[in-house]
Amino acid sequence: MHGLINRAIQGYVLDTHKDAAWAQITRKARLGFDSFETMLTYDAAQTEAVLQAAVEVLGRPRDAILEDLGTFLVSNPNLYALRRLLRFGGVTFTDFLQSLEDTRGRGQLALNDIDLPELDLYEISPTLYTLQCRFPIEGSGHVIVGLLRAMADDYGVFVLIDHEGYSLEGEIVLIQLLDVGFAKGRSFDLASKGG
Repeated sequence: MHGLINRAIQGYVLDTHKDAAWAQITRKARLGFDSFETMLTYDAAQTEAVLQAAVEVLGRPRDAILEDLGTFLVSNPNLYALRRLLRFGGVTFTDFLQSLEDTRGRGQLALNDIDLPELDLYEISPTLYTLQCRFPIEGSGHVIVGLLRAMADDYGVFVLIDHEGYSLEGEIVLIQLLDVGFAKGRSFDLASKGG
């Protein structure tokens, strides 16, 4: 697993639950170190051990932790580059949804060895979509739910987004657009370097 993914989990825990919780998680996961290096690759079993330890230490369900991680990835000011990468997907939230299948490729342009979820979007109607997510981390669809909810807020769109379970092809996320002009979205300028 790419260190950037593990580092994102570490950043989420440190930012929302502080140093003591992260220290407990690294001990319980038996990592043998206290910090992931962004550009290294780790065994997927280490990522799994960290997630299991987080469930135990934080006393929260895995799905809730993963969803919060997805929200954290978009809303944390220190991760502006990811929000920016995602906003390149389109001017409107619908454009953004249509570009999700390209996210993996865009990420690999930045880091050619990063493994991101494979996403397939299916339009059921102009306001209803299903998104299929495939990734080695079980429950990664919940990360996508949190990320999509944060992006909907970013665009000022009122949506219902739910994890609908698993199929043979991956995890299923249901996206229902209720009001695309619900609120003023956050400003975004392609030429901007921050905020």
